[in-house]
Amino acid sequence: MSRRTEIDVRPITEVEFPDWNRAMNTGFLQPPAVAEEQLEARRRQFVPGRSLGAFDGDRCVATFRSFDQELTAVGGAPVRADAVSNVTVTATHRRRGLLTRMMAQDLAAAKERGDVVATLIAAEYRIYGRYGFGPATTMTEWTVDVPRAGLDPRWAAPECGGRIDLVDGADVRKLGPELHERLRRAQPGAVSRAELWWQARTGVVHMNGTPWTEPYYALYRAADGEVEGLASYRADEHWGDAKQPLITATVDWLLAVTPAAERALWHYLCSIDWVQTVKSGWRSPDDLLPGLLPDPRAARVTTQADWLWVRILDVAGALTARTYEGQGSVVLDVVDRAGLTGGRWRLAAGPDGSSCVPTTESAHLVLDVAELAALWLGDASAVRLAALGRVREERAGAARVVDALLRTSRRPWCPDMF
Repeated sequence: MSRRTEIDVRPITEVEFPDWNRAMNTGFLQPPAVAEEQLEARRRQFVPGRSLGAFDGDRCVATFRSFDQELTAVGGAPVRADAVSNVTVTATHRRRGLLTRMMAQDLAAAKERGDVVATLIAAEYRIYGRYGFGPATTMTEWTVDVPRAGLDPRWAAPECGGRIDLVDGADVRKLGPELHERLRRAQPGAVSRAELWWQARTGVVHMNGTPWTEPYYALYRAADGEVEGLASYRADEHWGDAKQPLITATVDWLLAVTPAAERALWHYLCSIDWVQTVKSGWRSPDDLLPGLLPDPRAARVTTQADWLWVRILDVAGALTARTYEGQGSVVLDVVDRAGLTGGRWRLAAGPDGSSCVPTTESAHLVLDVAELAALWLGDASAVRLAALGRVREERAGAARVVDALLRTSRRPWCPDMF
């Protein structure tokens, strides 16, 4: 086996792109061969300098890609983010420091560009904390037992005066982006979507090797004709031995910018003939879904896990980008072993604005940059982290002050996988 010093970590060239994709598929335990159609679609994501590879001789043995993204902070402000994706290390080259080298290169470049945070969806929990990432949002999936839900089986239309229509991919590409923009401007934790996202979800381009099957698309319009909701879903063909339908409808994604749209779409999905089970897809942990059913117990949690991970690259930039419902101040000693940010900061915040400036005052709370990331979007509790030994109070009650400032009335949510 080659020694670590013989493995070259660097941005890939366009010529190396096919081999890089083969290594990525291998790392994700997918068929290694990449069809030309897939390569052409994936080339649209290629940005010179943002796709890294580790090369043992001529062979690519690790992959890493990042791209520009906007992340919505609490209060709706968009924050510049370095989105990390396509991270793999081939099984023959694990424990060689390759991810550490690729991550260090990428985060240093992101810091130089002025990105405020980095983001990723972690396949494994234990990898990314050592690079300063912390789990900042949670996702929940519900499975709804439709007959138990208590909805009127004769349901035909939303009670609010709106309507639901089934549309096609062209309609989704036309109407979906603006609807998503409305959602992400109001949803902390949501991220931007490129045009390629909509093309891949409507069959225009094929990013993976599985055959494309068109889903159903349900569009909700309010009484005034305004588009307020859109869902993509699929159905299986499961029937019981006695010719009884046991169909499951699985939601790929559902966007709703009003409670009325959310209610109408979920009630529609639970009213489709033959459908006995609805799988919600990845939702916010405080999603309205269970409470929209006459019997909330019909919606049982089948998956709940960390989702979006955040790495703070600019403490002051991150903390002043968001809004605060409470009023107060606290001195934070932020530890960043990578040296990208950190230091001691006084945060003074309230409904009218905030400031975050370096200080030599004694710290009230000491925490790693990963724990700050977990707190930043308002989901984690400093009091709970203190009980777990992951933050340290230097002044009694400091964790409660942080919670009063940073925690939010609704939980952050990232609807996307990237």
